[in-house]
Amino acid sequence: MKFPVSRDDVFGLVRPAIDAHTLGITSIAALLSDCNIRAVVADKTVREAVERLDQFNSVVLLEVWIRRHRITRLGLSYRLDPQQGETIFNRLFAQIRNCELLADQGGPLRSLYFAGLPEACRKIKRDHGSQVEVFSGDETCGETLEKLGIESSVRPTGIVEEIAYDEARLAFAREWIGKGEYLTEKPLDRSGYEGFGSEHDRLVSRLRHGARLGGLPLVRAHAGAYRPNRSEAVKLFLEWCRELAATGFLDVLSIGTSQLSQSHFGEDWNDHPNGGGVPINSTEEFRAVWQASRPMLVRTYAGTNRIPQLARMYEETINMAWHTLSFWWFCQIDGRGPLSVRENLQQHLETLRFVAQIGKPFEPNVPHHFGFRGADDVTAVVSAVLAARTAKALGVRHLILQNMLNTPKYTWGIQDLAKSRAMLSLVRELEDKQFRVFLQPRAGLDYLSPDLEKARIQLAAVSALMDDIEPQNQMSPEWVHVVSFSEGSHLADPPTIDESIKITRSSIAEYRRLKAAGQVPVLHSHPEVLRRQEEITQGARAIFRAIEKSIAQPYTAEGLYQTFAAGFLPVPFLGESLDEFHRAVQWRTKVIQGGVKIVDRTNQPIPPEERAQLTAESIQSMTQTQSMDRKLSDRILPTYRGMN
Repeated sequence: MKFPVSRDDVFGLVRPAIDAHTLGITSIAALLSDCNIRAVVADKTVREAVERLDQFNSVVLLEVWIRRHRITRLGLSYRLDPQQGETIFNRLFAQIRNCELLADQGGPLRSLYFAGLPEACRKIKRDHGSQVEVFSGDETCGETLEKLGIESSVRPTGIVEEIAYDEARLAFAREWIGKGEYLTEKPLDRSGYEGFGSEHDRLVSRLRHGARLGGLPLVRAHAGAYRPNRSEAVKLFLEWCRELAATGFLDVLSIGTSQLSQSHFGEDWNDHPNGGGVPINSTEEFRAVWQASRPMLVRTYAGTNRIPQLARMYEETINMAWHTLSFWWFCQIDGRGPLSVRENLQQHLETLRFVAQIGKPFEPNVPHHFGFRGADDVTAVVSAVLAARTAKALGVRHLILQNMLNTPKYTWGIQDLAKSRAMLSLVRELEDKQFRVFLQPRAGLDYLSPDLEKARIQLAAVSALMDDIEPQNQMSPEWVHVVSFSEGSHLADPPTIDESIKITRSSIAEYRRLKAAGQVPVLHSHPEVLRRQEEITQGARAIFRAIEKSIAQPYTAEGLYQTFAAGFLPVPFLGESLDEFHRAVQWRTKVIQGGVKIVDRTNQPIPPEERAQLTAESIQSMTQTQSMDRKLSDRILPTYRGMN
């Protein structure tokens, strides 16, 4: 028997101590809080007890916790090994029954939930049926509320209205994918401009040609064949290049090179682990890729060592379509390269000078990396603008603003629009005759479901979201980074990449048709989007003012390093270099109504203006005293490092 959720219910959320993945739990807790329903997240003692439920004392601890907090709904999260997840949940279920804690036994627990990997969810659903609701991590906010049993009558009006946008896009996507008409999408003829497909071809030329013919957006996609044998992998990738070139759907091929290609190019790899991606290791192989991919434009990842030298080599071999740099990332701080953050910034800015010199576009691969590590929405925007200002200061003329949506994947569409518009408007303030910005949105890295049919629907829905960033501009987005719908399941091959492009292009076209016909609302002046956009924009401006007042030369390698080290760019889930960047990790963030905000120790949002002032004051302690550090810590501690 199912019991409807009321505001008298208390949700208990627990994970075993061994599983550090807590973003799902904290997001559920935040969503429940938004609905004015209490959630209790298990402490370390209870987490450890759940791992040892074969011991009597652990069972007693769990029961005491449930009864002390008057928990009526219990959820377990385990996102590691599926078999182990099934074992832990079955043991938990058995002990709950033994202790007669279920409502049909006269106990307090009205519902049980499990969140884990899809395989574990399938097994638990098979074993327990309607007794347990499962979450595989690909649920929307609306789907989550429905599975939790929280009916519309219990949800605050604001939540109902805001998630209605996400539900409407999904409904559009289900119908569109269900029709199957996207499969009839044809490739566009991109020829007809000077240099097409040759070594003189340029991204800006292709964009301008596409704009004249009404053929925007252009599309890029990653591809990177992997085989344990290096030569077999390269051979297969060359076949993929020829296949993608022949079908003609892809405009820019992004080579998904291996980690060793980025960090140890041209060296003897010996027994170094490859780690996936196509293992290109010579200039001859890069030239072969360029030849096989005619007439597509081609680009690849930046290096993680000898970065300026590799950038020059890419120009000589694949006529790099544009260069992408991540500034603070892909180095020691995230385990992706040998350089320190300071060295990384120095090499990246040296590379940017080269990019400016040869007149190629630049893409900051920046804001979503802060989002991956728990940064708030304002920080994501600030990081993008810092990179853009730096690029312009060094002479770059064309900037590709990559905007990863659905990051974190619990973000609501309304918030995504607000953050996207704030980021775009602040970067576009830099535009003049010498500096042009192109928008390039994409789906989130972990957004797409392992269920391929659901993933197709999600890709269509996020394509509609892309078109709503600038709904009255038929030229926007100029560029789309198409994430293949198989991202959550397996590596995308050429047929999957082409189908993903068909989904993206056709969904945008159909969504525009429905908007023009008045069948879908145009979210140009949605009041909540405008309110949140203004909030993020003004918060970002406050951070910029504090940075420029506190850091002598903020748009230099040293200035960017000091900005991060001072704590202006919070990353509470950073896993490496914690001592060096302790001011950046000491902040706390929380998902609040579909957006991420900096909060104090009572979970109340800290206004960006206040946090900027606290950070600016604490800089004095970097060379003088620790008093400001203590003042800052008193405001935001205990340090929050969960949700990684």
